[in-house]
Amino acid sequence: MVKGKTYLRVKDYSVSGEEFDLVLNSEFDFLETFPKPSESKLPEYYKSEDYISHTDTKRNTFEKAYHFVRKMALKRKLSLINSFGLKGKKLLDVGCGTGDFLKVAKDDKWEVFGVEPNEQARTMANQKTGNAVFETDRLLKFPEASFDVISLWHVLEHLPNLHEQIILFKKLLKPDGVLIIAVPNYKSYDAYYYKKYWAAYDVPRHLWHFSRTSVSKLFEKQDMVVKKIKPMWFDAFYVSMLSEKYKTRKMNPIMGFWVGCLSNCKALITKECSSLIYIIKNTEK
Repeated sequence: MVKGKTYLRVKDYSVSGEEFDLVLNSEFDFLETFPKPSESKLPEYYKSEDYISHTDTKRNTFEKAYHFVRKMALKRKLSLINSFGLKGKKLLDVGCGTGDFLKVAKDDKWEVFGVEPNEQARTMANQKTGNAVFETDRLLKFPEASFDVISLWHVLEHLPNLHEQIILFKKLLKPDGVLIIAVPNYKSYDAYYYKKYWAAYDVPRHLWHFSRTSVSKLFEKQDMVVKKIKPMWFDAFYVSMLSEKYKTRKMNPIMGFWVGCLSNCKALITKECSSLIYIIKNTEK
């Protein structure tokens, strides 16, 4: 059982309607979803047509806007991995969804690999990447120090065995490689404003809820250091619009956009953006 003080009680608005506690882990300053579904039951909570990262659908204005923003974000992600000036160009994207980031990287001469647990998303990703995407057990079969870049775009919060996975990513990364972690930030203004309705809690699919402090502490234990933290400005708008829907039971894009703007304005001072990208490297010895 998770030990700690209950920070908030939140509801699964996407699939089950069940309620879960967010328990504060004071050692690492993150929140843990409790109770955690068993690994055998967890996939059931992803069975929704609204789980947008597993589809390429554009059924409504909200989904069209999501894919428009994602297209711009892909260019920024590619620019980011190219900015490191690494000797090699071998990339592993963990939880790659439908494979769009892998495709743009492959088109830019990166040697790409991906893992994705969802069969439907994995099939679409393989169509885009020439069968470069595998089930998650493939992570245990890659040789040590295989990759120049390992990326997890909004994935770390989904992984059941958090500490074991971090150890594995360090093992798969080349000594001078770069690990990219993008996660929601529960200390952002939009999280504070929406509280139990904040869409980025997304229980129980999100098992962990991170702060800037918690990410640094987690990776310090594996002799890794956060070199840079970058904001994800668009996430505040997407998350706030979805949160507004959960709160009022109807789409209110104007209010969601306003809260997203306010969150980003406050983040210019506090650095607590709705989602953050962490650039992580091995500690120099």
